[in-house]
Amino acid sequence: MHQFDVSVVLPAKNEAKNLSALLREIAEVVPSTTTEIIVVDDGSSDDSLSLLHNLSSTLPVSCRVIVHPMSCGQSTSVFHGVLQAKGKWIITLDADGQNDPADIPRLIRAAKETNAAHFCVIGHRKKRKDTSWKRFQSKVANRVRQWVLQDDTPDTGCGLKLLPRSTFLLLPYFDHMHRYIPALTKRLGGEVVCVSVNHRARLEGKSNYTAWNRGWAGIIDMLGVRWLMYRSKLNHIANGMGHED
Repeated sequence: MHQFDVSVVLPAKNEAKNLSALLREIAEVVPSTTTEIIVVDDGSSDDSLSLLHNLSSTLPVSCRVIVHPMSCGQSTSVFHGVLQAKGKWIITLDADGQNDPADIPRLIRAAKETNAAHFCVIGHRKKRKDTSWKRFQSKVANRVRQWVLQDDTPDTGCGLKLLPRSTFLLLPYFDHMHRYIPALTKRLGGEVVCVSVNHRARLEGKSNYTAWNRGWAGIIDMLGVRWLMYRSKLNHIANGMGHED
């Protein structure tokens, strides 16, 4: 039995200047009695931890803080947050404030409309507030990924996602897996639903990603996901063979 309907999982590293406003925005748009917020502090070296401990008790919604003594990465942070979550559904979003919490109800409505056992509702940032170089990189990466993985997702890098906790726990865990949740959900035979969402400019701090972990590392991960999907297809074929008439 789930204690909450929704667990909002927020991986955060050195986002002290963004967290206070973001957490209050989330608390304003979610039902306070059926939602929890889990912030995973990923080895922050700023004032994030003290801010979170002071703020969590003042919010009108349950808020817990998980601490990584050293940085483990976004995927590990999301994974640990989901393991600790008590909600039926998981919502993830980035802690930099660029994902708009006002879009959370829209994702929940889309989730309620699907009948699939496994599904992922993901945001589509049609008007991104990023640099032209970053938008170009994402555009190329999304086209290559869609061609390789056929994941029916125009913006898999959007941090705003919703999926059942039971679905997430069936996904293979690896570094950077958060970028491939739609493809991995499809691997389970699940449904992927894209919802148009707002995207805001980063007001404080800087991205924790570099050209390396967005580029070459992403290509390696993508090929690994493609292999997983191919192996799953072979397993389905094998399971349908050899039945006695």
